[in-house]
Amino acid sequence: MKIFLLDAYALIYRAYYAIMRTPRINSKGFNTSTVMGFCNTLNDILQNQQPTHIAVAFDHGKTFRHEIFPDYKAQREETPEDIKASVPIIKDILEALRIPILQVDGFEADDIIGTMAMKADREGMDCFMVTSDKDYGQLVTDHAKMFRPRHGGGYETLGPKEICEKYDIDSTAQLIDMLGLMGDSADNYQGCPGVGEKTAAKLIKTY
Repeated sequence: MKIFLLDAYALIYRAYYAIMRTPRINSKGFNTSTVMGFCNTLNDILQNQQPTHIAVAFDHGKTFRHEIFPDYKAQREETPEDIKASVPIIKDILEALRIPILQVDGFEADDIIGTMAMKADREGMDCFMVTSDKDYGQLVTDHAKMFRPRHGGGYETLGPKEICEKYDIDSTAQLIDMLGLMGDSADNYQGCPGVGEKTAAKLIKTY
């Protein structure tokens, strides 16, 4: 089996910003850039990777993280209206293609994909998590890998070896500590003042 799990909003935002300066506007004045970009990625995977199974996971409302840390992602700007208008169309396309849409109240796409990837790994199935979100690096195994879009086109497949080399760590589990030390501006988590990627790797190796 060859399972592909797509992080919807990671790909949607990527598609939106990739051609934000030269948007595709249809005859009714609707910005189709996000829909087009997402569908291009989806079509590329279907045609060139030929998965036996595929699903797309969406974030859905606030999560348990907001209860633990009320300022979680509080710095983020409101979702652009073009993206809001595009999501229902993307879901309609997925339904027409009979591709499962996965979303669970109180959880992010990361949680859904991570859960499914770990189940696939335990059963010895090859699973590819399609996202550009570095947080997924802590989930990779010999069977569950990141399938990350490259800038300029194409993809890179990241397993345990690639993640450890990328962050100069000894195991993927240490990425959790690394991100904790560094902080993550995308999630509004500050981390330790003055600690970047190299310092975090050094501290983990030493202590």
